[in-house]
Amino acid sequence: MKVVIQRVKSASVTVDEELISSIGRGLLVLAGVGKEDTEKETENIVNKVLKAKFWPDENGSQWKRNVQDIEGEILCVSQFTLYGKMKKGNKPDFHDAADAQTARRLYDHFYNRMRTSYVPERVKNGVFQAMMDVELKNDGPVGVDYRSEDAAVTIEINTNLPKKESQEPQAKAKESKESKEPEGSGETKKTFEFNLPAELLQ
Repeated sequence: MKVVIQRVKSASVTVDEELISSIGRGLLVLAGVGKEDTEKETENIVNKVLKAKFWPDENGSQWKRNVQDIEGEILCVSQFTLYGKMKKGNKPDFHDAADAQTARRLYDHFYNRMRTSYVPERVKNGVFQAMMDVELKNDGPVGVDYRSEDAAVTIEINTNLPKKESQEPQAKAKESKESKEPEGSGETKKTFEFNLPAELLQ
């Protein structure tokens, strides 16, 4: 699952010129479901969104409080285009996105889990598969130093990133092919190769 989170002063969703949902200070969460996703991925995302520290504390220390700490609101909006790719040509490819039925089921689980994990009245929703007009006012201007509390915040979370192979150095001894001494020596010569940790070579 992929989400793009924006810290906002306000946000709203309108469909056919009708206001569907609106929030004040809090988070706008654009959420896309991948074809390999399960309920576990949606629940992991919910936990990350609720615990993400995007606001300063009362002393001005940055990145100390999450949306629960400030009693903020959350607006969730389904967004399958987060899985769009443009590897070839000029048209986006959405093959990594889940089919509509699966996406609806998992998105609904994501939204409902967000409500039950927080305060239901503070979690709002868009309309699945609708042509939505989403408006927002960023909590902070774009381009400000990231260390400033005035900086705009836009974060992407992706539960499907490939896992990196372990980088821990391991000393492995590999016996090379035996290379024999000239005939008549009666001895066999062996060589060994070791991979040493980088820090030992400095």
